[in-house]
This record gives sequence, structure tokens and C-alpha cells, in this order.
Amino acid sequence: MDSLHCTIVSAQEEIYSGDAAMVVATGEMGELGIMPQHAPLITRLKPGQVRVIHEEEEAEFLYISGGVLEVQPHMVTILADTATRAHDLDEAAATKAKEEAERALADKEADLDYAKAQAQLAEAVAQLAALERLRKSVKRSR
Repeated sequence: MDSLHCTIVSAQEEIYSGDAAMVVATGEMGELGIMPQHAPLITRLKPGQVRVIHEEEEAEFLYISGGVLEVQPHMVTILADTATRAHDLDEAAATKAKEEAERALADKEADLDYAKAQAQLAEAVAQLAALERLRKSVKRSR
């Protein structure tokens, strides 16, 4: 089976580097599935889950807070603002951040940067969704 090389880096470190049969991420216009020989592409990514699917059909789940995806015929590079392996996400912290952002947006009298609060809410929701997908994939593999 043909494969492509995938590299995922954040501002702090390289999170993943290896071969993959497919890489799935959420771009500005929706979910992208990148396979070997994909047409060259550069797009911005929304906060959310990135799945690196290996040839054995196993998947590695990562969370990114946004970034840029570049595709070449045998290579995918994701430059993320922040990136974390899904199993390293802190569900309690994500839930707390979501609740705080929702409270801030609901408080009409607060002196608040609504764009920032909405971005924080979107990031927390994306982290929780990545954790939920990870849980579902673990249940299916058992």
C-alpha cells in the first residue's frame, strides 16, 4: 500500500513524524482526507481533531488549536499553533474553559472581547469533541 509522510509540529515541538495511509483534518471549508498522490494544497485549519491513519487501519488522534496544512504528493505537513495528542488532553480543564467562555458570552454587562471569548469556546468544544471521538474509537477497538 502507498503511504505518505506526515509531520505535525507546534510552536513548541514536533508532535508527530511518520508514515500514514491517510490524514484527516478540519479545514476552513470542512473535513479533509489526504491520501498519497493528493493534489498539492495549502489551507488553514480550524481547531479540532487530526487523525493519522496508519496502514494497519490504526489511527492516532491529535488535537490542534488551528494552523496550516500543506500537502505535497507524498507529504503532509501541519504547522499548528498548539498540538497535543488526544490522550494527553485534560477533560476537566476543557470543560471548565467551555463553561467560563459560555458564562462570559452570556454576561451582557461584562466588558468583554467577544471574538476572544468565542474563540476560547470553539477551542474548548473542539477539545471535548476530540476526547469523545477518542473514547468512541477505543470502545470500538475493544
